[in-house]
Amino acid sequence: MSQVLTRVQLIEAANEFGTPLYVYHAERIADQFNELKTAFSGCKTKFFYACKALTNINILKLMKQLGANLDCVSINEVNLGLKAGFEPKEILFTPNCVDFEEIEAGKSLGVNINIDNISMLERFGNKFGNAYPVCIRLNPHIMAGGNFKISTGHVDSKFGISIHQIRHIERVVKTTNLHVNGIHIHSGSEIKDVNVFIEGLEMMLETAMHFPDIEFIDLGSGFKVPYYDDDVRTDVYALGQKVCEAFAAFKEETGKSPEIWFEPGKFLVSEAGYFVVKANVIKQTPATVFVGVNSGFNHLIRPMFYEAFHRIENISNPGGPERIYTVVGNICETDTFAWDRKINEVREGDYLAFYNAGAYGFEMSSNFNSRLKPAEVLLKESKPYLIRKRDEFEDLLKNQIEVL
Repeated sequence: MSQVLTRVQLIEAANEFGTPLYVYHAERIADQFNELKTAFSGCKTKFFYACKALTNINILKLMKQLGANLDCVSINEVNLGLKAGFEPKEILFTPNCVDFEEIEAGKSLGVNINIDNISMLERFGNKFGNAYPVCIRLNPHIMAGGNFKISTGHVDSKFGISIHQIRHIERVVKTTNLHVNGIHIHSGSEIKDVNVFIEGLEMMLETAMHFPDIEFIDLGSGFKVPYYDDDVRTDVYALGQKVCEAFAAFKEETGKSPEIWFEPGKFLVSEAGYFVVKANVIKQTPATVFVGVNSGFNHLIRPMFYEAFHRIENISNPGGPERIYTVVGNICETDTFAWDRKINEVREGDYLAFYNAGAYGFEMSSNFNSRLKPAEVLLKESKPYLIRKRDEFEDLLKNQIEVL
């Protein structure tokens, strides 16, 4: 059973560091990573933490300690990874719609480069030839994921080079003498059915035959975590067995034995994260009872942006009678966290905890309404560490230049 933080631990953190507050559980992250390692222990697999989920430097260092590699989508994420202690060979750089100079910057830092459009692939080949290996991101034309906004492998997606453009890719590779050492897909996030991965894998194994120097096949990620009671999660053990069997058969048939790469992000940090807020007001209207909290989509945008479900618990009054509330924020927009949700009776001043808040929570936060960003705490071996201080008013003016 994976480890969880208790209400007492969350309340103690809120009392010490104030709210709103993000709290991350180091041991739960380790549990999740070790589960993946165990599930795929039967084949040569590497895991690259998709750090866009949460880039606090301490989380990156923790991932490094656990033995993870790093998946980055911007040159600044690459530089954060290097600062956290990752070696260039342990970093995969998969930018999208960036200037060619950003790809060159990744190459100059010595990281693994993953190119997802023919134009940049051709420019890279013309400039560097076979002097520097590249991975190619393909679009498998597979619709997958829990929400259209996080489905990245369908025909209308901006990500990847269409699987139907292999002939064009081959011409670019041949004419520019490119050294292709890997191929990559990422179909989407929150994939429930492991057969979606297998469908993509079968396509990738067939495509790998077009590239004689293939060293790895990257299947992206999209492992689903549960958000509510009885919710499904990706069966990584069943997936691990099927993937290892497929690669073993591929080796037997072709003699090739490429590594398998995955890029888990949410799977590693989502369930390890908690967002604690305070109930400012209880407001009854003719239609509903609102709990107005001291946060908004400036701190946690997922419910508004993705219609994401986060379980909300009144950790100050867990034994109170259940009542129905609509939980809203304190900014000047419709920032509804939950409609008509059963929660133990909420009183003004109570702490509410949002679960599954470790991924794309703080990372997507903003200073909208000139509100201050919250603090972040890492709880490791039962000890809380402040890993990002709460914004202060001066932070709102930090990069502004007064000319009037």
